Amino acid sequence: MRQTIIALMEDKPGALSHVVTLFRRRNYNIESLAVGHSEVAGLSRLTVVVQGDERALAQIVKNLDKLINVIEVSDITQQPSVIRELALIKVEAVSAARYKIMQLVDIFRAKVIDVANESLTVEITGTEDKIDSLVALLRPFGIKEMVRTGQVAMLRGENVSNGVSAPAYAMVQLA
Repeated sequence: MRQTIIALMEDKPGALSHVVTLFRRRNYNIESLAVGHSEVAGLSRLTVVVQGDERALAQIVKNLDKLINVIEVSDITQQPSVIRELALIKVEAVSAARYKIMQLVDIFRAKVIDVANESLTVEITGTEDKIDSLVALLRPFGIKEMVRTGQVAMLRGENVSNGVSAPAYAMVQLA
């Protein structure tokens, strides 16, 4: 089973290392890991995707929640959520292939963000499947370089994946 976990954690040195160590100790391979600033100053939002059985992954969620720098953890696997990934793909693009590549880019609602004599750099945002599909279609042209962010996720609509607001966090810090 593939599981998507979101954690709100203090933005302090070593906090991410503790999270990764927890997964390493349990011998879980992290498929995707993305972390960055959140809407609350001093907190980062982590999105991690892992494979494993439901019982063992539930234990990881509990253990994550016990880490001192982790404020809140949510397993959003079965909840309606928005999950996206960003990829930058540098493709060989001699003049004869440019038009075909640009057509593919348009079909996938991606963007050409850099043009060189013999390459195009494409930016695409979407689901993992959407990005995989574009990559598969660009491969015959020759992919020179590629980087992917990993998945970022949040619950849809009015749902809040991590209910910690700035005032609530400030109170936690004061206590």
